[in-house]
Amino acid sequence: MADFSLSRSTRIQAAPASVHALLDDFREWQKWSPWEGLDPAMHREYSGPDHGVGSTYHWSGNKKAGEGEMRIKESTPTSVVVDLQFLKPFKATNVTTFSLAPTGEATDVTWTMTGRRSAIMSLMGSLFFDKAIGKDFEKGLASLKQEAEQV
Repeated sequence: MADFSLSRSTRIQAAPASVHALLDDFREWQKWSPWEGLDPAMHREYSGPDHGVGSTYHWSGNKKAGEGEMRIKESTPTSVVVDLQFLKPFKATNVTTFSLAPTGEATDVTWTMTGRRSAIMSLMGSLFFDKAIGKDFEKGLASLKQEAEQV
């Protein structure tokens, strides 16, 4: 098994609290997540608290959207940490962290995914998945930026 870490960052012209509110509530993810539009008929289930630690989001959709579950395991004014479990089209367990750093009137946001991969998945990841996920992160951060800056 190999460890991996993939990150992308952006600067958002909004206060950390405004950005945090879009990350800390899974219902808000429909406004900015790069994967929300993959299946217009995607089934979503929310459980636990409305936001913060223990909040859970389960989705299932077409082949592109797949199936999985996220649970917020840590939430502070400067970070949101999510346990991420993919069930379909492949099984994987990862941790996703959003780090928020105030910079004057703006917030620097870094989106990081970490996890473990088998040797074969590590090779596939370095050749294909990391580039695709990196582009998804960039798209999601651009949408998060747009959403946070219009508030």
